[in-house]
Amino acid sequence: MAATRDAILDELRKLELPGGGNLVSRDMVRALSIEGDTARFVIEAPSPAEAQQMEPLRAAAERAALSVPGVARASVALTAHDGGKQAPAKEAPSLKIGGHPKGGDEPVRPAGVRSILAVASGKGGVGKSTVSSNLAVALAKQGRRVGLLDADIHGPSQPRMMGATGRPASPDGKIIEPLHAHGVTLMSIGLMLDPDKAVVWRGPMLMGALQQMMTQVNWGELDVLIVDLPPGTGDVQLTLCQKSAPTGALVVSTPQDVALLDARKAMDMFNTLKTPVLGLIENMSTFHCPECGHEAHIFGHGGVQAESEKLGIPFLGALPIDLDTRLAGDSGTPIAAGDSPMAQAYAQLADRLVQGGMA
Repeated sequence: MAATRDAILDELRKLELPGGGNLVSRDMVRALSIEGDTARFVIEAPSPAEAQQMEPLRAAAERAALSVPGVARASVALTAHDGGKQAPAKEAPSLKIGGHPKGGDEPVRPAGVRSILAVASGKGGVGKSTVSSNLAVALAKQGRRVGLLDADIHGPSQPRMMGATGRPASPDGKIIEPLHAHGVTLMSIGLMLDPDKAVVWRGPMLMGALQQMMTQVNWGELDVLIVDLPPGTGDVQLTLCQKSAPTGALVVSTPQDVALLDARKAMDMFNTLKTPVLGLIENMSTFHCPECGHEAHIFGHGGVQAESEKLGIPFLGALPIDLDTRLAGDSGTPIAAGDSPMAQAYAQLADRLVQGGMA
């Protein structure tokens, strides 16, 4: 007998909370998924301080899930929403973000991650982070265990796009507990620092921060970790490819010639670093007028597909300029979380990656 979400939620409703209500009635259950005989979900506490007191409840929720027929394994994580307030100091004792990398030539690949996909672009402004967040959500909707690492240290945007708030917990000052949003495990430097402060770091500190987010974050068991890289061909890209041995890279570009010039440089970088380029994605390919239906090619059209054919690299798809996609990203709920035509476009892109064994 296969387990159902409703059956698990019914069991969780039996766990009463201090002050009244239960996990379900107080909307504390996040990212509930069932894969075969394994149930996974996150309990989001109202604050980091309360989360530190909820381990018995987490264990009880795990036992409740296991009591459901068809569930043989359960994985329940704790996270917290701080409502924009400063987290208690004891949440992350002595946890320093940044600093020079440690360990010499040791690899920085998380042990439980099967595949690492780097999403890159030669230049900024082509929608790389939008593609990363929506692709992560689309893969999670297909039942994959997905992580999203925002490696754009100077310009982290994934917390906003994924609607993630609060500071990740680090009870021991060493291991960081990531946040969870829309079925995706998320980590970003933007969650650890003041969002209004610029990150003014030299290369070694960038590399140290990437190392921390790779090795000190409790990623758990993941089918795929999507790494949203900064634009260009700098220290973060070099460190990721040399230290983490990514499965491959996806290069995002608009069809215009200026963007393609830089996309070629990104592909050359990956070739130099022996990281396979698994496919090209053309973003902002067309614009469909919502009033008259006219199709316009604001940035040109077909340039990325032509480049992929020229280089013999798979063309994974063309995505239009879309107002709803932008609004969804700004609101913290990626368009891929819904069922619109754009959500279907990302679902098809995710399916190509799954069918190709990339995710």
